[in-house]
Amino acid sequence: MPARLIDGTAIGEAMRGELQGEIRDLKRRGVTPGLAAVLVGENPASHTYVRMKGKACDEAGLYHETLRLPAETTEAELLALIERLNADHKIHGILVQLPLPKHINTQRVLHRVDPGKDVDGFHPENVGKVSIGDPTGFRPATPYGVQQLLVRSELEPTGKHAVIVGRSTIVGRPMAALLLQDGPGGNATVTVCHSRTRDIKAVTRQADILIVAIGKPEFVTGDMVKPGAVVIDVGVNRMDDPSLKKGYRLVGDVKFDEVKKVAGAITPVPGGVGPMTITMLLYNTVQAARQWARERDGEG
Repeated sequence: MPARLIDGTAIGEAMRGELQGEIRDLKRRGVTPGLAAVLVGENPASHTYVRMKGKACDEAGLYHETLRLPAETTEAELLALIERLNADHKIHGILVQLPLPKHINTQRVLHRVDPGKDVDGFHPENVGKVSIGDPTGFRPATPYGVQQLLVRSELEPTGKHAVIVGRSTIVGRPMAALLLQDGPGGNATVTVCHSRTRDIKAVTRQADILIVAIGKPEFVTGDMVKPGAVVIDVGVNRMDDPSLKKGYRLVGDVKFDEVKKVAGAITPVPGGVGPMTITMLLYNTVQAARQWARERDGEG
């Protein structure tokens, strides 16, 4: 029996609907949640992603700005722009679209974003808050979206063995922190695999929940999955396909056609984790606006 499909598009749309009440409440207090996206250079995938974020903000009723800078922008110029956004009360969330040009120090830029506006969750202050379960910290949107997919699909991780393939600071490590926490969407036993893991197949086959974020097209095959496991595919990769008009197709880090015959539930690519990433970015922006309004009004 083929695996149950986990529909990130439908879950994301439902969650955006749930957000509307809080957005209306904030607007009644004179606060329209605002998001600024900073894009440096001409990376086509980055332009597409930022455009999708702007569209999602429009649909949700959020204020947004997209600041496009040429590839030759200096690090000093970019830092100065971030300082301006840090001081702008219309902007509650700032995201710097990655990757940045090689002549710019990415860590220096991300660390300059005000932690209270760091809706990507990359600032060390938010990394620390997420690791200890502080609810005022911003959870990175992709692992936060994966956690919500599990909870809202009634695939609660409590007591399960979750194996994460990939240890990036954007997905793998914060994903482990979220799954370890005591509360809904947590309480899992977590193993993280990476490029130095020995006999990775033996590890992945132990997983009740297998989360794959390694950036390698169709890396996980059917023989790497325990029958009945939940498989979450975070990867998005382009593979050449001359049979299609656009010349390529999108695939994940999981060989979907094989794994769906073994797994109990699986996310598709596209339509799985991707829509949830943008949804959780909206949630983080609203959280940032709420926390700013409370501080403004002396609510603590």
